[in-house]
Amino acid sequence: MEAPDNSLVELQGKIDRLQREIGKVIVGQSQLLEETLIALLAGGHVLLEGAPGLGKTSLVRALARGVDLSFSRIQFTPDLMPADILGTNVLLTDADGKGRNVTFQPGPIFAHLVLADEINRATPKTQSALLEAMQEGTVTVSGVTYPLERPFFVLATQNPIEMEGTYPLPEAQVDRFFFKLLVKPPGPQELKVIVERTTGEHEPVINSVLTRDELLSLQRAVREVPVASHVVDLAVHLVQATHPAFAEASADVKRYVRYGSSPRGAQALILAAKARALIRGRFNAAVEDVVAVAPPALRHRIILNFEAEAEGIDVDDLLGELIQQAKKEIVV
Repeated sequence: MEAPDNSLVELQGKIDRLQREIGKVIVGQSQLLEETLIALLAGGHVLLEGAPGLGKTSLVRALARGVDLSFSRIQFTPDLMPADILGTNVLLTDADGKGRNVTFQPGPIFAHLVLADEINRATPKTQSALLEAMQEGTVTVSGVTYPLERPFFVLATQNPIEMEGTYPLPEAQVDRFFFKLLVKPPGPQELKVIVERTTGEHEPVINSVLTRDELLSLQRAVREVPVASHVVDLAVHLVQATHPAFAEASADVKRYVRYGSSPRGAQALILAAKARALIRGRFNAAVEDVVAVAPPALRHRIILNFEAEAEGIDVDDLLGELIQQAKKEIVV
């Protein structure tokens, strides 16, 4: 690929600055932040999983402030209804009181950046209200379809499903998430910095460093990043290797995996690899990029069976073995 022009170099600088701005609030989560930005540049949605109080909501709010986009937050609760998310038709009386018109009142889904907070506390019916919006970028109410303005980015947070009062997300909806990111507790030094920043007289101020048009330009640039044939072969082979019925599937996959990744997994691997390469100043996606993004792109698309759960098999450990095997199968 040809050397980038000055405008693209400038946009890359803005991404670096955005990382630094969000870093004012999010301490010691560099990998989490990078993976969130990869999904943003690739135009994919993110599912953040972690126990309460680990900064999931703070990350989304910081991202909304750093990027000049419209933002809305939906607090998912057991009594939340689909209309509370999508919007509804209401009957309005004219100013003169003589006529009435049915008008659509958009719900909070009509924003560039949507925080679906504690999404698995709502019922599956309400969770599924996001399906069309996440996949098609549209909302249909009473037979009328309304487009969502691009970019459209859903960041959903969920508590571990073992916690009381949570519902598992429908598998079809989980597959719509580009990445599933795990938010881990901070270490002692990180926790000390968090306490010092949040208990002082002044709170960190995040400046907006990226506009909507600049973000759209970056998303277009991501798709222009070239990928060598052997890198695509690695992504395809890795996705196929997650299926128990695959002829070359490992013994562990055949024993512990119920369903493997959908084709969206391969798409996510390549798009994420392109975005990661661009963030790191390279203009070609390499094997190392596919390897780095494989866990967040595939961990939620592999469904383990009861035997795996009984034996405490971790999907990330299984993915690590598949990655090493796939790298050996693909000739560079």
